Formats: sequence, structure tokens, C-alpha cells
Amino acid sequence: MNRGDLVKYASRVVLCLLVIGISFLTAAAQSPTGAITGLVDDPTKAGVAGAKVTAINTDTGVKTAVETNGDGAYAVSGLLPGPYRLEVEKPGFKSIVDAGLILHVQDNVQINFHLALGSATESVSISAEAITPNTTDASVSTIVDRQFVENLPLNGRSFQSLLYLTPGITTNQNITGSTGTNNGGFVVNGQRGDANYWMVDGVSASAGSTVGATLGPGAAGSMPSSNVLGGTSSLVSVDALQEFRIVTSTYAPEFGRVLGGQISIQTRSGTNQFHGTAFDYFRNGALDATDWFANSQGVSKAIEKQHDFGGVVGGPIIRNKTFFFFSYEGFRLRLPETFIGTVPDLAARQAAIPAMQPYLNAYPLPKPGVADIAPGLAPYSTSFSNPASADAYSIRIDHQMANNLNLFGRYNQAPSGATVRGATALTANTVEVTHQTARTVTLGATWTKSDIVNDTRFNFSSDGGNARYFVDSYGGGTPLPINNLFPSDFTLQNAWSAFIPSFGTQMNFNEGFTDPSNCQQQYNLVDTVATQRGKHALKFGIDYRHLSPKFGFAQYVLVPIFASLSDIANGGTS
Repeated sequence: MNRGDLVKYASRVVLCLLVIGISFLTAAAQSPTGAITGLVDDPTKAGVAGAKVTAINTDTGVKTAVETNGDGAYAVSGLLPGPYRLEVEKPGFKSIVDAGLILHVQDNVQINFHLALGSATESVSISAEAITPNTTDASVSTIVDRQFVENLPLNGRSFQSLLYLTPGITTNQNITGSTGTNNGGFVVNGQRGDANYWMVDGVSASAGSTVGATLGPGAAGSMPSSNVLGGTSSLVSVDALQEFRIVTSTYAPEFGRVLGGQISIQTRSGTNQFHGTAFDYFRNGALDATDWFANSQGVSKAIEKQHDFGGVVGGPIIRNKTFFFFSYEGFRLRLPETFIGTVPDLAARQAAIPAMQPYLNAYPLPKPGVADIAPGLAPYSTSFSNPASADAYSIRIDHQMANNLNLFGRYNQAPSGATVRGATALTANTVEVTHQTARTVTLGATWTKSDIVNDTRFNFSSDGGNARYFVDSYGGGTPLPINNLFPSDFTLQNAWSAFIPSFGTQMNFNEGFTDPSNCQQQYNLVDTVATQRGKHALKFGIDYRHLSPKFGFAQYVLVPIFASLSDIANGGTS
């Protein structure tokens, strides 16, 4: 092989590697922003090179300008969703000013302009009805904007229920909020619930963790963050949402991580006008009837109250240049519960050996005059309200450094907690306390130079929490003797005990931290480059995710199991 053939062969290899590399990178980069492409020609239908095309966000006044290439093609990308005015100008031609265009999340529309000969000071206005943008995206998707969300009565103020408006989506019965094993709240076209990919402001939001005995699918970064109630306010509160798009099939090459739905959320930014809202959605059970189970047991109706309150404020820091948007949402809930179980009667407690009497006395006292339902076991029923709370704070700053460089940053913090008394199989005086906190920091920069647009996003996310159990004196029970449960080197901070009778109803005790600390941390870097070459719009980029799941577990576990009440009384475990 001579030198010339070697050079040709090496060139072909490099070209193949470049094509493969660009294809790989293209499959890994996602962007929530929109793009406008098209052609600019003259009366002879020839492309006009060097024409300036400017997209102006009419809410903020931010301008993004590009120039047409030698074929008259242009591409303006990295545009935030919102209303836009397009201006086209070239010396020797009349300038064109349209009347407006609404751009949505991940829109890729094509608009062609025809320049007429004349002075640049002359302009031709195009009405909104005259613009017929062509969507170049062949994917199947649904867009839900802020106005649509605000006008719907959403239970719990979570936009997750809106996803069911999309064809091909069905509910997944395995959703349990941030506790237990959360397998996702919905399935897309028969895929698994953890096969959906969530994005907020162009970076991955699939960095949630669970508070339970395992990390579940969240360990692999395949679950979105949710609060302890299963709500989406830890991602974006409803009033901080600009719009979102869910793609269910025929994905663009940039979506390649999972096979399910691709949910892209865009948060709100400030505008040149100051805007603010305040709200309080209130619900109580004053007019509700007592439930059947409470009536059957002769117990009173528990209190039911729900408050969802908060507000947003946004506006300019420097007009046409710097904007802010702040959002807060708080949720307070008291959920009524009717408890029906069994407890040892007084005679069984007194007949137990001294070492086991504290454990039998830890149960709530049976009600006077109620007959036993089994030897040594008395029925026990009551009603109470379980409290829960969730907060979500977010602040976003947008700034235009120059006509070709836009920056933004967003910080979000969403703590939540729930107290559950008498959960499944547990006694009425066993309380589970769960805490979950999500934090995210996202930074972005969009740089435009001639016909090249580079969009860079960086994100750090942390989502974690813990759960602990304790036994209190509710119903007349005496808290368990903690010193007798664990060796001297272990405490309620790192150990856990479950007292399990394999008989009766709702008779298990839990004490200590079942999960001292579960956490998922994510670093996500996304860079997307879009350019116009001839009449072809090219887009490629890279998406790098680094996940650091941490699973905290009890260092000491004691689980005595008793087959009968006499075994408890005599201290004999099975």
C-alpha cells in the first residue's frame, strides 16, 4: 500500500469513527429548549446569505440572533418556551417582522421567509395567522402548559395526574411515594414503571431514592424524586411550572437511556413585568360523615384537614437582561384513620413472668367491659389523625450577558415528612416517622455564534431521607424498656427491633431506625451543539451522569417472634 492509499484509508477510518461518535453523542444529549429553522430567499427563490434572523422573547425582551449561511438556511436554537417575535433583515431588502410565535418545550419548527427588494428601513409585517410553522419532529408527544394546569382542580397540587391525559399511559399500582419500594406511578405502552426518564430544565431528574429496606430502582437512577406522599412538588411545584412535554414513542435520537416515556419539564422564569400570586386550597371533614368502620366500633370521627398554600413572585432585576422567579408551596395534612386490632387483656399481663410484663404492658389497655375474642386477647379500636407535611422552595435567575450568551441558575429544596400511627400490622401506639429532602442546583449557558449554538447544563441533585419507629403511651401503653432491647454498644440511632406475635391483629411493635439514611446523589453534565450546514440542521452533544447511591441500614437488628400469647408470657420465642 503506497502513501497515498494509506492516507485515503486513514481518512476513511477517521470519518467512520467521527460519524459513529456523533451518532453516539447525539443519542445522549437532551435539551428542553425549542428551535426555529428555515430558509430565507429572494424574489428569484435563491437563498439569501448573511441575512440576520433575530428571535425576540416578547415577555423578557431577550434577543437571539443568527445569520443565514450560503444556502440561505438558518437555525435558532436554545430558545426557552414562550412567545416570540421574529425579525429578518438584510441590506437591499425589506425587513420582515412577524406578529408572534408560541414556542413550546422541545419544539422544532420550520419557518421560511421571502425577502422583497427594497430599503432595509421598510418592513413587512406578517400576522400570526399567516405564519404556518412546520413541526419537524416526528415523535408522538403531548404538551401541557401552565395555563392548562392552573385551570384544573388538581388533588394534592401534583401534575402527575395530568400524565394520564396522554394516550398509551396507564397507572401503576405499585407507587407508594418515597417509602417502601417505589416502582413508578405510571407505565407507558406496557413498559415498566421505572423505564421512564424525567428531565427538569434539560438535566436528569431521575435521581430519587426510597426510604425503606432497599434503595429499589432509585439505586440505578431510574426513579424521579418524590415527597413522602408521592407528590411531584419535590421536582417542580405546580405554580413554578412553565410547561412539560411527555414523549411516548418515535423518540428523537437524543433520547436513548430508557424505553418508556420521556418527560421534559421546563420551569418558569421572570419577565419584564412583575407578577405574583398567592393561594390557599383548604379542605376539611366537618361536613363528612363518620366512616363505616368507626361507626361499627363506636369510636368518634377523627379530624381531617388539608391545606395547600404558597405563592410565586417574579420580575426583572434589570429590564431586558436579568430576571428572577421565586416559588414556595406548603402542604399540611391530617389524615383520619380508624384502627381495629387486638391487645392482651389485663389477666394475661399479670400472669406473665416479671421479665416479660413490660412487653405486654407496652400494648394499649383494653377497654373496660369488653369481652375477650380469644383466651387472653381483647379487641381494641380507636381513631386518630396522622399528620404529614411537605414544602418546596425554588429560585431561578436568568441573565443575558450579551446578545449571544444567556445564563440561568435554579436552586430547589423540598423537605417533607409524615407521621403514621398504627401502620400495617403495627399497634396503635407504634409510630413511624419518615423524613425526605430533595435538593437540586442547575446551571445553564447558551452561546450563539453565527450559525452555531452551544447549550451547556450542569446539575447536582441530592435526594434522601430516613425512617424510625418508636412506641409511645397512646391508649395507656407503657413505652418499651429500650435498655433491654439492644446491647450496650447500640442505640435507637443505629439499631432496630421488631416484636412480632404471629397471632392476633395489629400487634407488632417496632422500635429504632430501620433505615438511618438512604440517599441518591447525581452529577449531570449535558452539552448540546446545533449548527446549520447547507440545508441540513445538525445536532450532537454529550450527556454524562454520575450517581452515588448510599444505603444506610441498622447495624443491629433484633426480631423476636412469638407463636402464642403464652410464649410471650413465658419469654419463649419461636
